[in-house]
Amino acid sequence: MNFQKVRLGAGLYFVATPIGAARDITLRALDVLASADVIAAEDTRSLRRLMEIHGVPLDGRRILAYHDHSGAGARGKIIDALQDGKSVAYASEAGMPLIADPGYDLGKEAAEAGHTVTCAPGPSAALMALTLAGLPTDAFFFAGFLPNASGARRSRIEALRDVPGTLVFYESPKRVAACLSDLATVLGNDRQAAMCRELTKKFEEVRRGTLEELAADLQGQTVKGEIVLLVDRGHSETVNESDVEEALKRALETHSVRDAADLVSEMYKLPRRPIYQKALKLGKG
Repeated sequence: MNFQKVRLGAGLYFVATPIGAARDITLRALDVLASADVIAAEDTRSLRRLMEIHGVPLDGRRILAYHDHSGAGARGKIIDALQDGKSVAYASEAGMPLIADPGYDLGKEAAEAGHTVTCAPGPSAALMALTLAGLPTDAFFFAGFLPNASGARRSRIEALRDVPGTLVFYESPKRVAACLSDLATVLGNDRQAAMCRELTKKFEEVRRGTLEELAADLQGQTVKGEIVLLVDRGHSETVNESDVEEALKRALETHSVRDAADLVSEMYKLPRRPIYQKALKLGKG
């Protein structure tokens, strides 16, 4: 028996569930599921199956359904249970609740009402993909799912172009090839990227390469499973000092010092202040 029945204080307990292999669940998560007065889930069938695999009994408890389409009514039942001093466990279908999964409104309302809100943490596809992708992990931006339509998708990608960290997306296998093509078009063919598929499952796969290479590899292919896409941050090209100086000289022929500095700093994507100082010196020469 992998779980223990423990006394849980009143409050909302978010429970992370496996993203693939059932044994990825933590022992504390099993304890919370075995011990909570009330259990709620994004998908009641998948949680019931998970509990059966690990031998966690329901002991007469009914699993309440709470997902994106449940609305305020289902949320109200959980808040009522908290008001009655009960412990409530909430599990999303796979991974950490709230990470491209339901739970935000529930956690926010429970916290605002003064109830304890805590979490039995565990698997996250986004974090596992970051670990495997071979891209920088010092800073990253989780962007969730991109829009379905190509035009809206490209607009969203454009807004993320200059984020100074690795970009992380979830994507449908039906759209992954088109998404990679749009990423390459907007961000540039040469940006390093990775596609992570079916993480912790039997057919786990990680493909690494440039956006152009990955997009080409997936053209005409049928891809299955849960997918995480990761894209490296943009890297500014090294700017030659003499090129900057020459551009300033040309700009100063027809522009004021201030306007010349603005023009060149924008041209080379460089901080304005040092460019302005250089323009002042050249303007006096």
